[in-house]
Amino acid sequence: MQILKRIGIILVWLAGPVFVFAAVNKNDPYLIALRGPGNIVLAAASIIAVVVLIRRGYWRRGVAGRLLVLLWCLPSLSMLGAHTSFEWRKRSILQIGAAQARNLGRHFIVGYSSFPEVAVLAEKGLISGVYITRHNIAGSTAARLKEEISALQEKRRAAGLPPLIVAADQEGGIVSHLAPPLTKLPALSTLASLAPDVRAEKAEAFGRTHGQELAALGVNMNLAPVLDLRPEMKRNRLDFNTLIRYRAISDDPAIVADIARAYVNGLEASGVGATVKHFPGLGRVRTDTHHFSADLDTPLEELEASDWLPFRKVLAGSKAQLMIGHVTLTSVDPDRAASHSKRVVDGIVRKKWNYQGVVMTDDLVMGAIYQRNVCTAVVEALNAGVDLLLVAFDGAQFYRIFTCAVAASAEGRLDAAMLGDSDMRLKGAFPRERQGPRYSTTSNTAAPGVLARPMTD
Repeated sequence: MQILKRIGIILVWLAGPVFVFAAVNKNDPYLIALRGPGNIVLAAASIIAVVVLIRRGYWRRGVAGRLLVLLWCLPSLSMLGAHTSFEWRKRSILQIGAAQARNLGRHFIVGYSSFPEVAVLAEKGLISGVYITRHNIAGSTAARLKEEISALQEKRRAAGLPPLIVAADQEGGIVSHLAPPLTKLPALSTLASLAPDVRAEKAEAFGRTHGQELAALGVNMNLAPVLDLRPEMKRNRLDFNTLIRYRAISDDPAIVADIARAYVNGLEASGVGATVKHFPGLGRVRTDTHHFSADLDTPLEELEASDWLPFRKVLAGSKAQLMIGHVTLTSVDPDRAASHSKRVVDGIVRKKWNYQGVVMTDDLVMGAIYQRNVCTAVVEALNAGVDLLLVAFDGAQFYRIFTCAVAASAEGRLDAAMLGDSDMRLKGAFPRERQGPRYSTTSNTAAPGVLARPMTD
């Protein structure tokens, strides 16, 4: 019996720091499951532990007993401190001036769980778009979601703001976040073995189905298709969430380009914009950027001749936007991920490719960025010429990330020329009608067999 009691006390000592850690980091994306009811359970458990320890006389058992009681007081206090800090930051953002809110807010797309909360952000111009996923429709209906989107757009109109970008991730296959209620289509990779004319026809039909169903909801941007080449390895034990092998269309750049271009045509014919992803490519990296940083060490000449051909072809023949992933292109900029590298975004995409369309980041809440220095990434991305910053998985992180942009603006660390160019791209971009070429016809680096021509996203 004495042994069991000692084991019990040891477990109580070990559990205390775990509870404190969880309380201090209650706002971290990795602990999103603890929010709401989880926070209540955490606080209640720590209070109950304190009461039980005091009733059993631990407060009177010398220094060790008192330290144990105080240890279990910390989770509730830490949680209160973390919550207060979050609410203070949130209040500060909501109170910034209208001009600053709109100047910076046009660069942000956020995911959300609370409609009233995101409605305030949309109405104040603190965001330019929202990201819709399965939790926005869980336990609800498509009709209800459509009403929410309509309400957000009405608030934008009433405030004299541009229409809200409403983005979703409906690729088909394993990434079909709004199916059901929308139709769950097979992955585009299932078309790769078909004859060229047949696969193009079916891919366009897939795009039309996705486009029509998304448009009926009020969604006007689909974060698809995936243009990464399929990796050679059959199983990657370091890929926990990206699962690019199951999402990639093919390992043949020509097949990827043909299917993707037809799919994008189908989306655009239905009034929904496409966003091709994840440049500079995830097919060659083993590490999952949802959790860790990843390096792409392949020479540029090889990437241009293979991995990047689908990006060049689809961007040159459509109105698609470009998503930049959190992979470090080591031969160009070994010190930062492509998503916030000026050498990659401005040097390759803008100047070498002459792509004049909208560029957006992958989710900034992913570990490759968030667990490092997200503030630095935000500032560098805007200064690199990135137009839209995505905060998708955990929309609550918007307040922290937006605070980074506000502080940089106040300190003069944002490149005014880059922001000006970005503002011009956004004014002519989705969801408004987009005009003018996005690929310059004067490009001297056009992909083989591709004519530079006006794009329409």
